[in-house]
Amino acid sequence: MSRVKEGKRKIKGAPLPIVPILQKFLKTYEKHCAQSQTSVCPAIERDLKSSIDRDRVLKKFTFVRPDDSPPTTLSVSLEPLLMTIRDECYTLGKEICIWGLQLSNPEIARLASFLELKGCTTCPFTTLEIVDCKMDLWSVGRLGKALQFSSLHSLVLDYCKFGNEEIESIFAGLENNQRLQGLSLRYCGLGPQSGPRLASVISQSAVCELHLDGNYLQCSGALALLRPLAEYAEMQGKGQQATASPDTRNPCQLLPAGQRGSSTLNQITKSSEAVTVKTTSGKKKRKKGIKKKNEGLTEAGPWLVKLHLADNGIDGKGRGENDLLEFTQILTHVIKYSAHLREIDLGNNVLGEMAAADILEALRARKTGRLPILKITVTPQISSDTFRSIWENSKKSGITRKKKKKAKN
Repeated sequence: MSRVKEGKRKIKGAPLPIVPILQKFLKTYEKHCAQSQTSVCPAIERDLKSSIDRDRVLKKFTFVRPDDSPPTTLSVSLEPLLMTIRDECYTLGKEICIWGLQLSNPEIARLASFLELKGCTTCPFTTLEIVDCKMDLWSVGRLGKALQFSSLHSLVLDYCKFGNEEIESIFAGLENNQRLQGLSLRYCGLGPQSGPRLASVISQSAVCELHLDGNYLQCSGALALLRPLAEYAEMQGKGQQATASPDTRNPCQLLPAGQRGSSTLNQITKSSEAVTVKTTSGKKKRKKGIKKKNEGLTEAGPWLVKLHLADNGIDGKGRGENDLLEFTQILTHVIKYSAHLREIDLGNNVLGEMAAADILEALRARKTGRLPILKITVTPQISSDTFRSIWENSKKSGITRKKKKKAKN
């Protein structure tokens, strides 16, 4: 009886033998490097051999230039790796991370074409990280065009310094993108003028997690970004009060994709296997078997689940006192009414005592309105009482946890 069961498992759900696949992948990668007269990336080679030894799937490719390579060593290139993924039809990879490289036009062209693959050869990667890399205007423009057609769920461009033309190319590729849900542009040199363009991207795309730490949006840029969020949140909040809409404690169920509330950028890349819909009787029903053409698509709209604005020069210095007051008013509207927002980071911005008091009042109003707990980080450069009260109002209650534990018992 046990042999029959084992036979059925082999036929139906037996996993692919991963070791031979990775061994062949490594040989093909070494061949492409030799043909292009480039060096094998030590990090890629190490990860492949480690996955072979452990008999595990390699899901994340980390491409890093070696630090201690002698001047006579051949340079590493991204192209052989992408050619290997294509030739071997390796669809098990989900993340590709490129760190600290001077990326050439041919490398970006190959990467862009790879991201644009559709149909039978759909690009398997859902996360792209290009961190602390240098690209010229042509390369950034080509990458921006590829973003319009990619299947990425998460894009990280941290520490890549962009001029006005370069960042405009990225923004143009993100508008009307209903797949990308996580965007990180930390320490990219964004100024106040990027605020309105970021607001446009958020309003017209599925991006729900936005990391902008270490830029210089200042009050005016952050204000432009928050304005559509506040208007949408206030409209939704008043609409729910008037119509007694579904439970706001689970706001993501209001949207068809139900994927915009994940906790980290990596978690965003997980596609949902089912969607919750309402029947005419008002009962919820699980509906399986979503059509492939709709997979990963999320409703666009000016709302966020996570927003990081730490270290952005948001303060009342110079002529910014009036801007800070207006920014605080818009921010408190988002806090009071947004049922989607779960986390906001304003650390290392000198908001001042008055702004902190307004934030505290908004958090209390949010709690009164029974909206989800909002985790908020502010600078400690305020009175200890206000700082402690903000912290207490932005953390989960211990009473809820105790009740849940008792219910399980």
